[in-house]
Amino acid sequence: MKASTEFPVLLFSYGTLQDKAVQRANFGRELTGEADQMLGYSQSWVEITDPDLLAASGKTHHPIITPSHNDADKVAGTVFQIDEQELAAADAYEVAAYKRVSVALASGLTAWVYVQA
Repeated sequence: MKASTEFPVLLFSYGTLQDKAVQRANFGRELTGEADQMLGYSQSWVEITDPDLLAASGKTHHPIITPSHNDADKVAGTVFQIDEQELAAADAYEVAAYKRVSVALASGLTAWVYVQA
């Protein structure tokens, strides 16, 4: 997968942004993507208290990842092609516990992902 001119941004999701209802609520459409992995990260959980986010995802805890510095650690997810406006919508969706960083994926692609702030 390579970012197209119509959707120039790659976004990797390992959590609720993979949910079709969350996608429709935030992007106005369902995204298509391809399975991929992040190497050198481990996953835990963060409690969600923001009422808008709780309503959108329907979940009280969301996965969150941090660097483990061990390439054997893997976080599976999906890489999506989105546009700059949708990236801004994803930024607005995420709570303060997350920050957006650029990472290399197992496939060799580079994508934005939300990790522990």
